[in-house]
Amino acid sequence: MELEAKGQHRRRGLNPMQRNKVHHVYTADCVAKELGVGEDLIHDLTLGMEPEDGVIWVYGIGDDPVLAFTDDGIEEVRLLIEEFNRHKPKS
Repeated sequence: MELEAKGQHRRRGLNPMQRNKVHHVYTADCVAKELGVGEDLIHDLTLGMEPEDGVIWVYGIGDDPVLAFTDDGIEEVRLLIEEFNRHKPKS
């Protein structure tokens, strides 16, 4: 029984409808520098972020994992920083 149209090939085990569109990420220290804040603040503000929000952990051999963000994740971090600054007590 032939279910696929002629000329179309499907690799086994891969869902042709689901593709990862992320081709680069930025580390938390890079994002902190770009946004002019400390890396600790980035870590604190992003504790509740999920991969769908644009945050991932990058693992290497023998190293601790590194927090990284997609372009969408950086925008989310920017919004979190703005919210933090609005609610931060003035000294």
